[in-house]
Amino acid sequence: MRNPRALAATGAAVAVLGLAAPAAHADGGQVPGPHNIVVMPSVIAAGGQLTITADGCPHGGNATSEAFHRTELTPIGGRSSTARGTATVNPDARPGRYDVHVECSNRSLTRPAAFTVIGGVRGGVGGSSTTGATPTDIAIGGALVAAALAGGGFFWMRRRAEKRI
Repeated sequence: MRNPRALAATGAAVAVLGLAAPAAHADGGQVPGPHNIVVMPSVIAAGGQLTITADGCPHGGNATSEAFHRTELTPIGGRSSTARGTATVNPDARPGRYDVHVECSNRSLTRPAAFTVIGGVRGGVGGSSTTGATPTDIAIGGALVAAALAGGGFFWMRRRAEKRI
């Protein structure tokens, strides 16, 4: 009794796969349009450069994001359907995660949270900023100095009293 059921289940599975195979093979097994968007590096400082690669773009395309201007993707040589481009993140891009939107072959695809922008580096000024310390920074620093003075005074007075005995 078990063999006919197993045979029927196997036959049904083969029939479903057999009907789906011609549709997948119609364009060489590849889905037309962009897929598999890769952005490198995934974490970058504002003003840095990203490499964007998208499969399914044999004739090139373009990539856009809120963090950079429209970037052309050019096809990679050979029989590959992959396109690649380099984008420069805006120097004033706010830190956070950004999506990348790719358009090619009359289709589009968005990869959410494709990369993360971190704060830029202030090169040439030794890491200092022009804004200075905030009132909170001054209050914390003053409290730490006062605590250090009080602790040092207490320790000195205690050591002085021990020597008299």
